[in-house]
Amino acid sequence: MDIEIKKMETAEEIRGKAYVHWRAWHEAYPGLVSQEYLNKLTLEKCEKIAFDWPDNLMIAKDAGRVIGFVGYGDRGEDAPDTGEIFALYTLSEYYGRGVGQQLMDAALQQLQGYQKTCLWVLKENKRAIRFYRKCGFCPDGEEMYSAAVGAKEIRMILKR
Repeated sequence: MDIEIKKMETAEEIRGKAYVHWRAWHEAYPGLVSQEYLNKLTLEKCEKIAFDWPDNLMIAKDAGRVIGFVGYGDRGEDAPDTGEIFALYTLSEYYGRGVGQQLMDAALQQLQGYQKTCLWVLKENKRAIRFYRKCGFCPDGEEMYSAAVGAKEIRMILKR
């Protein structure tokens, strides 16, 4: 396995990112988010999202195939000292193989100028929470309910 981590650049890579987004949600989130939301999350919808927001994304490729991605950026004026991991997904067959860690490391490198980095994770997504804890993130007590997906999320923070 020779994983390449790089900025997303081509239309083919954008379509690959969309596929990972679509498949990852359908693999990881049944029972965690509303089935109605999952039913509406089509590959076409994920492609529209991917083409509409191609910035601040790094992808993981294995033998030229996109197998994961991470989205990152800043929190804006309300928290100018805070970067954010907006999304991090890999295909399930790559779980436990270090791909998520490589993507996280690449995003944190891009966010190194921030005093802290945050992310939001589904409160019931125990696998993801374990992974984020391993990366140094800790829950800070903030929660929100996402009506769109029908689930609670918690915020986790990494201080530098």
